[in-house]
Amino acid sequence: MIIATMPSPVGLLTLASDGRGLSGVYFENHKYPAPAAPGGQDRFIAEARKALERYFAGGAPGYEAGFSLSGTPFQRAVWQALQAIPHGATTTYAAIARSLGSPKAMRAVGAAVGRNPVSILIPCHRVIGADGRLAGFAGGLDRKEALLRLEGIKEAVSAKRADPGPS
Repeated sequence: MIIATMPSPVGLLTLASDGRGLSGVYFENHKYPAPAAPGGQDRFIAEARKALERYFAGGAPGYEAGFSLSGTPFQRAVWQALQAIPHGATTTYAAIARSLGSPKAMRAVGAAVGRNPVSILIPCHRVIGADGRLAGFAGGLDRKEALLRLEGIKEAVSAKRADPGPS
């Protein structure tokens, strides 16, 4: 495992690669912390760093170097669905469940979204509650709000939060 860090407007980010693809982007005090490993750099981390810099400058990240994700088939399907959410748009847990052919699986979708190991580049922050409220985010709702504001998504940010603080 190769680990690197980078500063960002939402705090220090930890980037992880297993040498086959990017395997993680974690926030400080992330609900599911980054694995501890020696530092380093590879092409996946270098590309992720560039993509994140583009994102924080206000553009779409455009990360295409590849991911290496460990998860159940359902989690991987949810993470794939997250990648289809356009920059500057939101969707709901229910919409993702429907798109996967499991319209009653909103809670399972929520759990899979929460376990997304590659924050920002697999945009789990773009998923909101059916009522338009901000709900759960492993990096904390303040960061979710900041990321949505950065993308110009005002309707979700101005909505009341579904819970009082970080997940």
